[in-house]
Amino acid sequence: MRRLAAFSLFSLVVAQPAGADVPLAEVRARPAAGETIYFLLPDRFENGERANDLGGLKGDRYKTGFDPSAKGFYHGGDLKGLTARLDYLQGLGATAIWVAPVFRNKPVQGGPGLESAGYHGYWVTDFTRVDPHFGTNAEFKALVDAAHARGMKVYMDIIANHTADVIQYKGEQYTYRDKANWPYSRKGGLSGKPINQGFAGDEDSSTANFAKLTDPGAAYEPFVPRAEAHVKVPDWLNVPIYYHNRGDSTFRGENSRFGDFAGLDDLFTEHPRVRAGMIEIYADWIKQFGIDGFRIDTAKHVDPGFWQAFIPAMLDTAKQAGIPNFTIFGEVAHEGPDPGTIARYTRRDGYPAVLDFAFQGAVRAVLGQGKGTEVLADTFDGDVLYQGGEEAALAMPTFLGNHDMGRFSTLIRKDLPGIGDEELLKRVELAHVMLLTLRGSPVIYYGDEQGFVGDGNDQDAREDMFASKVATYNDNRLLGSRSTTAVANFDPGHPFYRLVSTLTKLRRDHPALARGKQVTRTYSDGPGLFSVSRFDPVSGSEYFIAFNTSDKPIAQQSVIGSSATSLESLYGRCPAQVSAPGSVTVELPAFGSMVCRLAPSPEIPVR
Repeated sequence: MRRLAAFSLFSLVVAQPAGADVPLAEVRARPAAGETIYFLLPDRFENGERANDLGGLKGDRYKTGFDPSAKGFYHGGDLKGLTARLDYLQGLGATAIWVAPVFRNKPVQGGPGLESAGYHGYWVTDFTRVDPHFGTNAEFKALVDAAHARGMKVYMDIIANHTADVIQYKGEQYTYRDKANWPYSRKGGLSGKPINQGFAGDEDSSTANFAKLTDPGAAYEPFVPRAEAHVKVPDWLNVPIYYHNRGDSTFRGENSRFGDFAGLDDLFTEHPRVRAGMIEIYADWIKQFGIDGFRIDTAKHVDPGFWQAFIPAMLDTAKQAGIPNFTIFGEVAHEGPDPGTIARYTRRDGYPAVLDFAFQGAVRAVLGQGKGTEVLADTFDGDVLYQGGEEAALAMPTFLGNHDMGRFSTLIRKDLPGIGDEELLKRVELAHVMLLTLRGSPVIYYGDEQGFVGDGNDQDAREDMFASKVATYNDNRLLGSRSTTAVANFDPGHPFYRLVSTLTKLRRDHPALARGKQVTRTYSDGPGLFSVSRFDPVSGSEYFIAFNTSDKPIAQQSVIGSSATSLESLYGRCPAQVSAPGSVTVELPAFGSMVCRLAPSPEIPVR
């Protein structure tokens, strides 16, 4: 272990609590805003049952999907292992667990030399069962119940855009074919024979209109291999008419919505049968398992009409099941700090929340790309764009990195080639302070609390928490530790674990930091000071938070609430007094931060 004196939290000792018995009603009563979310892939977290490593299959890795030495195959993590580690997550301060898809997947996909496994959960064949590599439906229910007993919610990661890659096209061509040149009214192109007579197109999702769509072969002639004729569950998913069948998406323009996502079978989500079927599938998971929310994958690749039907149905189902604060947030992958692109999905599509890619882009811009702190101010100014405005933004899941784009530490190394470990540690530490004290519901990506630094995105950002056998994981230098991924990394004494647990405790003890209104105070066009005030949602008491995004110490004035006179240090070192009504001197080391509780003047009431 590196000497902790170099880390700002060297004096803290965090005890890992045992399980608790929290009344389920208390869990259900909590709103989405204010949760601290921990996101993990079950396959990479903990192996609690080695008997299920092969998923009940026989043969080599191309049959079973299991090869713990290969980063693209199953490694053995499962639901029993996750359940056994709930105390670890409770000690970290997680109040909700976002679990990557647990549905039964096609074990292996890809052509010769390009094979990989469905360890990540996004290649679903059976939407009604847990994948045998992860365990059973009963074990998933046991996980949910055990998490609830500790006061933690469980969010399922779900998919409605696509299924596993099963459908094939005659001629083995998969280039996208657009609707203008391959309309629904002709078979195989403009010169083809008339088909689907009377079908008014995909903009009319009525049952009467789609009854006239009888031939799925407008662009390609799809078929299901005999060996996989009934591999998908429910069985209606095996019928090609319920898919777009237009070829592979390039993720631009029309094909972003109607194309096959990396070859995966793209559901015809405009079809009323598909809408009804997906609603039935996911309503059953709510009713049977009592989960607390959905993270929805590939949200922007599905038509808005689907979400306008699906989301209200899920919220209604949850309310009837006694879950009044069911959480739904969509993945609208986007780069950069501008919130406009993701905000429209809360207005047009009806999403209560979306993953806050704008927040991620803003923090990366100021800590990795040398941008001024005005970027953060502009991003938060954009909160008015969300349906529900600034109040709704309090529930937006904020994050630093993930399983697709890579870890934040990896992104900073990419932005700043040659950066030393100590400076990287300080930048990543500051990013986590921002994540856990600024508005939103923060998402901790598993392994970040143990200093994981991946080699890139996708498979390179999905390391094992238990002892790994992947050589390209095990040669990584972790932050804040001399450990490697070759051994298990569940150390509650790790500096980043202690940092996160300290800040999550602050959030629990001071609701202003979890659910309080945020007001931007001071920022500039260069690196340096960024400050905000947050307000207790009940008392209105003000908290002052400041960050230094530069690599040099700062001492400068910041705007502060005019009623403040003195400040109490909650994290970092706060000034004892204001400089004048409405102004305070902020002194911070390079990449430093402070969280302060303000004491108002006795002559000026708290607003």
